Amino acid sequence: MAYNPATRRKPMSQINVVPYIDVMLVLLVIFMVTAPMLQQGVEIDLPNAPSKELSEETLDKQLVVIIDDQGAFYLQLEGSDEQAIGEQDLQQQAAEYMVANPRAKVFVKGDQGVEYGRVVLAMVLLKNAGADSVGLVTEPPSDREN
Repeated sequence: MAYNPATRRKPMSQINVVPYIDVMLVLLVIFMVTAPMLQQGVEIDLPNAPSKELSEETLDKQLVVIIDDQGAFYLQLEGSDEQAIGEQDLQQQAAEYMVANPRAKVFVKGDQGVEYGRVVLAMVLLKNAGADSVGLVTEPPSDREN
């Protein structure tokens, strides 16, 4: 059989995208599985109240005390994960943080079902630790409540 240039195939000028679609679907599944794991934290039901939104520079240096519906304290520093903490440790760690970051903002997130005394106790501990002011975090009211 002789070489016949007329029967030679032309190269394809299209890209086969099927492997890329497979990779994209695998990545989608991975992100769907890992996304709920990234949203770990203490579940609290904040009270609804009209308030202004915090700016980004306010959120840079902050100390947040979270109080769940059982009255347990959690400490969250500069957007890191919250950690369960006792009353004495809360005051001590808050004092250390306030010495290192004197211009840091201090907030309390209290579940709306927690006793008022626990929120006041957290505020007193933070004041004793050296916080000039303590802000209370709320959820904005939904349109249905107006």
